[in-house]
Formats: sequence, structure tokens, C-alpha cells
Amino acid sequence: MERSKKGGFKSLIPFIVFLAFYFGIGLHLTLKGEEFAFYKFPAPSCALIGFAVALAIGWRDLHGHVSIFAKGVGEETVIIMCLIFMLAGAFASVTKAMGGVDSTVNMGLSFLPGRLILPGVFIISCFVSLAMGTSMGTIGAVAPIAIGLSLKAGVPMPIMMGAVLGGAMFGDNLSIISDTTIAATGSQGCEMRSKMLMNLKIAIPAAIVVLILLFVFSKPVVTESIYDYSVVKTFPYIIVFALALMGLNVIAVLMIGIFFATLIGVASGAMSFVEFGKVSYDGFISMAEVFFVAVLVAGLAALATEHGGLDYILRKFQKLLRGKRSAEFGIGGLVSIADIFTANNTVAIVIVGKMAKKIAGKFDISAKRSASILDVFSCVWQGVIPYGAQLLLIGGLAKLSPFTIIPYAWYPFTLAVFAVFAIVFKYPKG
Repeated sequence: MERSKKGGFKSLIPFIVFLAFYFGIGLHLTLKGEEFAFYKFPAPSCALIGFAVALAIGWRDLHGHVSIFAKGVGEETVIIMCLIFMLAGAFASVTKAMGGVDSTVNMGLSFLPGRLILPGVFIISCFVSLAMGTSMGTIGAVAPIAIGLSLKAGVPMPIMMGAVLGGAMFGDNLSIISDTTIAATGSQGCEMRSKMLMNLKIAIPAAIVVLILLFVFSKPVVTESIYDYSVVKTFPYIIVFALALMGLNVIAVLMIGIFFATLIGVASGAMSFVEFGKVSYDGFISMAEVFFVAVLVAGLAALATEHGGLDYILRKFQKLLRGKRSAEFGIGGLVSIADIFTANNTVAIVIVGKMAKKIAGKFDISAKRSASILDVFSCVWQGVIPYGAQLLLIGGLAKLSPFTIIPYAWYPFTLAVFAVFAIVFKYPKG
């Protein structure tokens, strides 16, 4: 085994093939003008090709390679991560079906003064994304209403969409049911609550700066729209937040959230118990892509680790790492490169998670801090790459080019600045 450990690079080839196919095909289709080009050939299919290459490389010992792959997939952290993915999908799907998303959005808009419409939309997007745990779901829920408000209030559409995008990425980075949060904490082996509190100290100042900017560029316009909402239907989100902050196990938190959302939905007549079965299953299916990617990439990572691939990268990479500060920049740089190549922040975290954990261990970086760095930098890039799903979706809804919105993606850019400051000035401690 020591001999294979010294080889190293060969075991990285499956990863390189995976990234080359995913990025290469996505870029090719983008240049051809395809919509959602990076999702035409899904990431799990690219990972499957990488797995095929791994088997071809290890053809002399197929049984051994498959065994290592299976052990990587069967690791406790991977199983727990995938279980949380499924429960998060079910919670988001059930709360949407019972009217929780619409009530949350409409309640916020009903109490929103016209003068604060632009920063208000940002705050609402932040709250919804925290509750749903998905930037895509937030954009889908808030953007249609924000588009109408933009037209009625005379707010420039790119700025309005930038506010929605920023709020969506806020929750994508912080929510306990966000797949990026799940992947970051799972890969680094830290508590969800610890990572969340660490992130808040970076994300909240960035959000405050963005709020000030949005207030400066907003107009004192009063809207006359009336929105229907139910306070009761926001309870599942409140319960989930409260239990999470109390430090309850995230799986228990999600199960309780699903239970209360179903109870309220059935009691209010928004859905029947039979419909709950279909809705919750649809939630599972909605997480299929990230589930399959997590499984396949975990197996590829196990092969790369066992045969020295990660050690090879670390040997090369560590020449640039002179201390804790440069190591933290290294973790941020690794996940940034992975996200640029994959256009998927969760996939990026899964790919570099083990590598980041090794760097963190070597330079005495706490698990919660390495998880925070992974999540922050991955969400920064996911909010500004024009071929990412978030910008493609919001641009499509608003009938704008993603490149028109990017200059107003103030939150991702501001978050990047505060993340760099946090590393340079070693803030927050821990």
C-alpha cells in the first residue's frame, strides 16, 4: 500500500475526468446558447464516468477497488449526510405544499413600507432561504413577486433581482437544512450549531452593509397590493429555527418540522394525509442529484485517499501553506476552484471536504472554522458565476441576462470581502 501511496496522481485521474466532463460539456452547451447548460448533463452522470475510469485504472484488482469505493460510500458521515438531504427535501416540499412559503413571503410584504421595498425584499429573501434551506427554492418563491413589485415601484429590475439573489445566497450559506451547510459540517465533523454561529459573525455584517446599500438605492414608493397570509403556516419554520438554536440533533429537528408542517397542512385543509405521502416523496426526489453526487464522489474520494491522491495534492499544495492564515486561504481557494469548475457549491464542498479536513488538522484549525470557510467561499462563487443555476433561474424569470444581474450581486461580493477580512484578522476566534 505504501508504494501506491507514493504514486498519488494516478488516483486523481477519475476526479479530473469527472470535472473535465462536467465543466467541458457545460461550457460547450453554454457557448451554443443552451439554457441551464450545466444541468443538461447532470453531475451524477459525470461522476459515473469518473467511476468507470477508476475501475478501468484498477482493473487488475477490481474487487479491491469496488470494496474501497463501497467503504467510502458507507462511511457514517456520508450516510448521515444523505439522510439529512432527504429529510431537508421533504421538509421544503411539505412546507411549500401546505402554504408556508407563500404565507412567509406575503406576511413580510404586507408589513413592508414602500420606502423600504428594496431592502425589504432582501430581508424576506434571507428569511425564506433560511427557512427553506435552498437558494433555488427561494428565488422561485420570491422572484415572481419581486418582479411585479419592481415594475409597479419603478425599481430597476437588475437591482431588484440582485437583492433577491443576495437573500437567497444568505440562507444557502446559513440555513441548517441547506445542503451546503449539511455537506460542510458533515465533511468536517462539527456540530451544525457551532458552524452556524461561526458563520453568522461573518454573514451578518455583510448583510448589514448590503442593506445600507439597498436603502440608499431604494425609492420612497408605496405599494397598494394586499397579500393573503396565515401566521400559523409560518410556525414550522419558527419551530425548526428554535430547535436548531437549542442544539437539537438536525435529523430530529427536521423530523419535528415535517410533522408540524403536515399537521398544520392537514388541519387547514391545504393537503390531505394521502397527499402528504406524495409531497414528501417528491421532496426526496428533489434531492436526488445531490444525493447521487454525494455517494459517487464519496466513493471516488475513498479511492483517491487510499491510493495517495489526496496526499499527493497536499504535498504539492502545502508548499504554499506557511501557517494557519495561509492554510485557511488554501481551504477557501480549493473550494472556490471546485465550485467554479462544477457550478455547484454542494458538490464543490463534497469534493474538497476531506482535503480541507486534513489541512485543518495539520494547521490546528477548528472543525467549525474550516466548515465555515468551505461554506462561505462556495456560496460566494455560486452567487456570481453566470452559468450557475441561481443566476440562470433568476435571469430567466426576469428575462435578463445573468451578466446584467452580476454587478448587483452585492451580497456575494460583500460576503467575499468579509470572509477575506475574517481570515486576515483571525476573526471570529475559535
